[in-house]
Amino acid sequence: MPLHIILGAGGAIANGLAKELIGHGESVRLVARQPKLVPGADIFPADLMDLAQTREAIERESVVYLCVGLKYDFRVWRAQWPVIMDHVLRACGEKQAKLIFFDNVYMYGKVNGPMTEETAYEPCSKKGDLRARLATRVMSEVRKGNITASIARAADFYGPGADKTGILNLLVFANLAKGKKAQWIVNACVRHSFTYTPDAARALYILASDERSWNQVWHLPTANQPLTGKEYIERAAAALGKNPGYTLIHPWMIRLGGIFDRTIRELHEMAYQYQFEYLFDSSKFQRAYNYQPCSYEDGIRATASRYAS
Repeated sequence: MPLHIILGAGGAIANGLAKELIGHGESVRLVARQPKLVPGADIFPADLMDLAQTREAIERESVVYLCVGLKYDFRVWRAQWPVIMDHVLRACGEKQAKLIFFDNVYMYGKVNGPMTEETAYEPCSKKGDLRARLATRVMSEVRKGNITASIARAADFYGPGADKTGILNLLVFANLAKGKKAQWIVNACVRHSFTYTPDAARALYILASDERSWNQVWHLPTANQPLTGKEYIERAAAALGKNPGYTLIHPWMIRLGGIFDRTIRELHEMAYQYQFEYLFDSSKFQRAYNYQPCSYEDGIRATASRYAS
């Protein structure tokens, strides 16, 4: 039975994945600079910017999940992501460990229609360009035969554990639960896909458990027929018993807020994801594993219950 190693432990998906793995009786190692103890898992402090520490964290013939969530600052991404990816690919190759890179959709840029695994990389942001280069590097090493690896992508995610990073959690559920108006970015009248965090965690384990899944790109299971921002707010408000009032965060507000807050400034180049339709297709995974993602109705209800308690 291989050791399952989560690099970048502590985030919403990493935490959900750890629970999923432990629930299936797997041996789990949580790797971060300051990993937090999770019952049933071992912790391993390591800095992935250090090659020696990265090598030490990865065991021979293990399964490695790269779930690192760096500070939302392109300066940090540009300085650290290429180094981390290089160290992880080198260590996994040397140790014959299999790698799943948990990725986002920034590299696709503005897409007219659903995003699929075959969608071309046409980034329209600095962060998207960097993510495209990272993904290309992973699959290049696969083609060269240097590593066994897959890329697992999710849409923006929401649900358990996404309180600090999920837009839907932060702007809608948290605000409504506090009796405030919900917020939405730029345009609340276009459809936007969201991946439910338990679906993402469960799917990562499914992929790692299937020898046929390796050396390709997968979109993690995400409910089809996504709602508009206004519809998400209305359903969340109904589940929480609140008024569905909301305010829009306009591009000029992001620019103005960015003067005082670096994270807000970083959102500006990604605002297109909320200005236009953002449709994520996971039918490849759903067909391969006969998997039905959590519906938005059920996911919103379950997420709301966590804020209402």
